[in-house]
Amino acid sequence: METTDDLRVGQVVKSKAGRDKGKIFIVQEITDDKYVMICDGKLRKISKPKRKKSKHLIAYNTVFEEFAEKVSKKEKINNAFVRRILEPFNNEM
Repeated sequence: METTDDLRVGQVVKSKAGRDKGKIFIVQEITDDKYVMICDGKLRKISKPKRKKSKHLIAYNTVFEEFAEKVSKKEKINNAFVRRILEPFNNEM
């Protein structure tokens, strides 16, 4: 059984199941041991993140500490910032 232990806030992930399969997201919040909230700034905005099971995600080794800090300090993050940091990952597809 997969858990969220290997995922962190600010980590880049790729969906491997569902209608968003193959899309790149960033972990916005870890809700419990199975679910995380993910966003990408386009399809899934910061204000309305997607709740996703961690077993349906492929974790990248990249973690954006700047994003994680902003989330933990409850700073305002805009969707353009999320799109900008995820852009290199979307270009490799």
